[in-house]
Amino acid sequence: MTSSIRCFADDCLIYRKITKMKTELLLKDLDRLEKWAVVNAMRIIPSKSKAVRFTRVKSKDPLNNSLMDTLIAEASSCKYLEIILRSDLNWGDQVNYTVKKAWKALHFTMRILKKGNSNTKTLAYMSIVRPIVEYGAAC
Repeated sequence: MTSSIRCFADDCLIYRKITKMKTELLLKDLDRLEKWAVVNAMRIIPSKSKAVRFTRVKSKDPLNNSLMDTLIAEASSCKYLEIILRSDLNWGDQVNYTVKKAWKALHFTMRILKKGNSNTKTLAYMSIVRPIVEYGAAC
């Protein structure tokens, strides 16, 4: 297989740099993946798959990737390991998602620890809220 693969638990990400002349390489890799799944008795659900084109250039050409005779739906974004990846390489959705999730955790912590001392509140913030804000910051 010439495409790069990243696996975590039951998620799998297949990607490669594609130029106009090299689209068939990804299709060959998807065929190889399908054959590998059959040989290893692994079940792949193509309806849960998404095809995302990461570029700043607007392209009208549809992505015609298929797996197990099912066309993979094209999407403008996908979530991988709780990081939202947008096709236009913009991080706005990820920032909004993280802020919303951190606010929920902060308000939950504040409700639970209304009468707690400042050390307890600091510890709760550092262990519950801060990891949410920092997760994926390197991206």
